[in-house]
Amino acid sequence: MKTFPALKLRNRDVQVPIIQGGMGIGLSSYTLAGAVAREGGLGVLSSAALDRIVTQRHGKKFKAREAAAQDVIDAKQIGNNGAIGMNIMVALINQYEDSVLGSMDGGVDAIISGAGLPMALPEIALSHPRANEVSLIPIVSSGRALEVICKRWSRQNRLPDAVVVEGPLAGGHIAWRDVNEAMDPVNHLDNLLRDVFEVAKKWNINSVIAAGGVYSHEDIQKYLDMGCTGVQMGTRFLATYESGANEEYKKQVVECTEDDIELASKPGSPCGMLFRVLKSSPFYQEALKRERAPKCDKGYLLNKGNCPSKYENEKTFCICNGLLSSIDLNPKEKELYTVGHTASRVNRIMSVRELMRELQGLPVEAELVHPQQVRAHQAVPSLTV
Repeated sequence: MKTFPALKLRNRDVQVPIIQGGMGIGLSSYTLAGAVAREGGLGVLSSAALDRIVTQRHGKKFKAREAAAQDVIDAKQIGNNGAIGMNIMVALINQYEDSVLGSMDGGVDAIISGAGLPMALPEIALSHPRANEVSLIPIVSSGRALEVICKRWSRQNRLPDAVVVEGPLAGGHIAWRDVNEAMDPVNHLDNLLRDVFEVAKKWNINSVIAAGGVYSHEDIQKYLDMGCTGVQMGTRFLATYESGANEEYKKQVVECTEDDIELASKPGSPCGMLFRVLKSSPFYQEALKRERAPKCDKGYLLNKGNCPSKYENEKTFCICNGLLSSIDLNPKEKELYTVGHTASRVNRIMSVRELMRELQGLPVEAELVHPQQVRAHQAVPSLTV
């Protein structure tokens, strides 16, 4: 069996060129990212709501910067110091800078940033002593977006170390605002990659990573053969014992069909981008019927500094509360399940080790791992920033 080449980042080589997607809120838990890192991939955390998540886990108050640092430390401990990244959404504007700096405080190897163009990322990162150690990786969905980013970043004498190209089959937020446009064949991931390859070559960016709808060993090999240096995958890792999703969430992923998956738009995400969900999500059903009164009491996901879900429920619905409920941190609200387009192909929950071996085309023996064993709180050192 042909082995995959390592993914070369700024400060280290990732043995297996698989990036586990950063899924918020709390789905890309420290247990998940650490397990992926331990198996040789790039385990990626999500910065969304880490102040609440890490505070609950450690039993003491953490601010955004401290929480980001601690989450990296916790994941690194599980991952035997393997490669750990942090996904930081541009739309999380109130905590963006603190999340970047905190991740770097904690020893993160890569920062991956999308849900908007991460124009300020290099300037923030360059203010940190570890600036030359951390890979900066934007997420784009077109060559034009990468061109804009490179022109802006070049003013700081820092270009992307890699670029993630995310197609319209990805889970959570995607770059498009219209469903028909998103699903137009012109926006197939293969076409987006060819577009980005040209711009990456122009700017001497040697690492292009495919994301959105990548499911199998064969998919990974296809994109490597196209010239990609790696892939990013979220949904496959969502249905692992180690992910932060609660047991009902995972059950719904395993049982869903293709018809159960929807791009939410009316109502949709407060930040204006399409958001892929399971239609059966209790929180989403409540939003469709306009049964939940307008309310935003978390303030993470903003559109131009505000969350429209605080004032209306006709065009948008609150995402933060539903996702927090889906990791058992917000019992007063119903649960919201976000997935990628490939969720209907998932037929069972497995361990990260089993999944990583399957994705590499290696022999697999199912491991008897109890969900509570990998989601239980583990003793981890605290960091004071």
